[in-house]
Amino acid sequence: MICILLLLFLAPFHSTEKNGKDARQIARAMEAHYHRATTLKAHFFEKYSDGNGGVSAESGTVYFSKPGRMRWEYESPEQKLFIVDGANVWFYIPADRTASRAKIGASSDWRTPLAFLTGKSDFDRLCRSMQIVDTANADKTSSDDRPADSGDTLLRCAPRVSSDAPDQQISEVLLEADSEDRLVRVVIRQPGKLETEFRFGGWEENLPISETKFHFVPPPGVAIVDEATLAGALH
Repeated sequence: MICILLLLFLAPFHSTEKNGKDARQIARAMEAHYHRATTLKAHFFEKYSDGNGGVSAESGTVYFSKPGRMRWEYESPEQKLFIVDGANVWFYIPADRTASRAKIGASSDWRTPLAFLTGKSDFDRLCRSMQIVDTANADKTSSDDRPADSGDTLLRCAPRVSSDAPDQQISEVLLEADSEDRLVRVVIRQPGKLETEFRFGGWEENLPISETKFHFVPPPGVAIVDEATLAGALH
């Protein structure tokens, strides 16, 4: 464990600068922005590309609460619910009348880049290196309709640890922040040209969110299936 901690502090960050800031400073500013909040709420849009030309898109509302809890309410095109309650990961589709449950340690880590929003991690732990990249030229595989002078900053994260399971490996992560250090986009890339893109907007901080938001109570008649992993469940 001590060796791992030493490696975390020795992680290389590329020093490419934007507006006088390097990648480390921008990452720290984003962390500081969200570490001041105990609860968060935002609208999200998610797009998944399967590497073979197939694309699906969904949207809804997401809630984060420290420590380590999140709730994703998918509203379109189908109602779904994804909850991390601190111990378990739940995935529920009302139309299927079935809820899947997995322990956090066994669940897919495809949302790991968002762990800093719940106070459970930071960029030093998530990325072995980071660099600032050009938003106009570095992201050809993802849709990008923002103007070149939007003021947003794009960081490329090379994940420190990736799962041995092929369907859970992460090749790289792009994180985009606006001029106020708010997260506006995350792109998670996996081998085989798999890509999951999230866009966030309408951030609200320190809202009085009920604890019940982060606990799943199966409705009557809903079967619970214990899963070794929930990898790919939302795709």
